[in-house]
Amino acid sequence: MTPTATTEDLHGQIAVVTGAGSGIGRAIALELAKAGADIVIHTGSQHEAAQEVASAVRELGRQALTVVADLTQPESQEELVEQAWSWQKGVDAWLNMAGVDVLTGENAKLSFEAKLQKLWNVDVMATVRLSRLVGTRMQQRLVAPGTQCIVNMGWDQAHYGMAGESGEIFTTIKGSVMAFTRSLAKSLAPKIRVNCLAPGWIRTAWGEQASEYWQSRAKEECLLERWGTPEDVANVARFLVSPAAAFVTGQILEVNGGFRSGSDR
Repeated sequence: MTPTATTEDLHGQIAVVTGAGSGIGRAIALELAKAGADIVIHTGSQHEAAQEVASAVRELGRQALTVVADLTQPESQEELVEQAWSWQKGVDAWLNMAGVDVLTGENAKLSFEAKLQKLWNVDVMATVRLSRLVGTRMQQRLVAPGTQCIVNMGWDQAHYGMAGESGEIFTTIKGSVMAFTRSLAKSLAPKIRVNCLAPGWIRTAWGEQASEYWQSRAKEECLLERWGTPEDVANVARFLVSPAAAFVTGQILEVNGGFRSGSDR
């Protein structure tokens, strides 16, 4: 019988969302809680914001644990996994949503190489290491194949390429995550499903303050002619974690309203 999604299709599940203090990570944590999951909320530095997310999860009737961990440090990565696993009964879904913001704030002033290194340390290396640590533990659990999953964060334009410094940086970083996801899915099959979200133009912190050029470009490159929202991405994350996606693994799911290149206009 094919599983179908319900209002609380994640009831009894434990989900870990890294980078859950703001943006897409926050939206995903809340969406999974609405679906019935208890949530481990990771943050690197947004302590107050993470506590607010935890409070919102509890208001939805679910349990929440907040864990502060520096994902640039292997020992902190290991501690995060240990705390998540020992909280209740293990972990059913692990979502690697943490990423470095190099588009706003002080990081935006860094050199190309410095930005690339910061992103490599967190977006790539932490994703790879956490996924392997989590995958090993998931394989040891006595649960039905396909009921556990890992979800990573890519970028739709890593498929197509994008000119400019930011394009070169993010295609390198997110393209690596997407390639790793496909390989990890093969390594962990058939017991654990591994997929990757590839958002397009999503109105997070950078989108809120982007210039008129980028505001227009975001809409022009989307077939639906609008910015995406963190909630748009969260809805797809919920699907990937749910029983409705029991036959989905090794996939890169673009969440972009349909990409339209310059040649399509």
